[in-house]
Amino acid sequence: MKQRSMVPSLFFVLVLALAACGDVDAGPAADYAVAAPQEGVTHHVRFEVDGQAHYGILEGETIRELSGPPYNDPPETGRSHDLASVRLLAPVEPRAVLAVGLNYGTFVGEDAPPEAPLFFAKLPGTIIGTEGDIHSYPAQERLFYETELVVVIGRTASNITAEEAPDYIFGVAAGNDVSDRGWQTADEQWFRGKSADTWGPVGPVVARGLDYGNLEMVGRLNGEEVQRTNSADLIFDIPTLVAYITQWITLHPGDVIFSGTPGGAGELQPGDVFEVEVEGVGTLRNTVVSVGDAAVARGGG
Repeated sequence: MKQRSMVPSLFFVLVLALAACGDVDAGPAADYAVAAPQEGVTHHVRFEVDGQAHYGILEGETIRELSGPPYNDPPETGRSHDLASVRLLAPVEPRAVLAVGLNYGTFVGEDAPPEAPLFFAKLPGTIIGTEGDIHSYPAQERLFYETELVVVIGRTASNITAEEAPDYIFGVAAGNDVSDRGWQTADEQWFRGKSADTWGPVGPVVARGLDYGNLEMVGRLNGEEVQRTNSADLIFDIPTLVAYITQWITLHPGDVIFSGTPGGAGELQPGDVFEVEVEGVGTLRNTVVSVGDAAVARGGG
């Protein structure tokens, strides 16, 4: 698509946090729906085995363990694991979790599209992995799903151009920008409505080497398709988003950007299962669970 110019005229508020995400047991090994391998594409995972978290490269049903986060090409440890024997965690541990609103024409509708990317922030505590539980809280009002493509940063990026941005993008994942529409309206800003614990599922892998400018995406609620789009339909494409935010915010390896949701976002209820399938990545799957006032532990990290 034709790239829009970056016009730094739109006021936005960014709230960044350095808190780490918790990891809790999601139960027995899940039937992880990862896309089939493609030539030139690698699937990067973060997983737990014997109570320890590791990074690795997934090939078929086998994970080759890495000695550290993948962004600087760490050596392999020589150990391998069967996918069915481990628990997949969120594939990223971001310092900054950024997101974009009103970035598909099907979401904007008849309103005028924004003149520049409309960024907001989510807290790192929102991040959970596939099969992690999305929490429904007693005081919330209208919990919504949002099918999204998530961009993962691979190099420290500051004041870069859109032409340079691909060199700083590590890969992409499926994401769900869970939101409370009532809180967004009542608070007159989006912090509480976007940043509750567990409201940022990402996974099941980070795929490196895909053409992220042309990926099909589908959102399914309890198995029924409710959203469908292609990343080619973004109002502001991925390089534009990355370059725009780096004019003011330094991005670091592992940071993520939720790139926006298409039309069709709708409500979630306890017991619902929501899936986000991204071409070449696989299917991110999460269940909504109701939690009491005292239940504050994060799930599926």
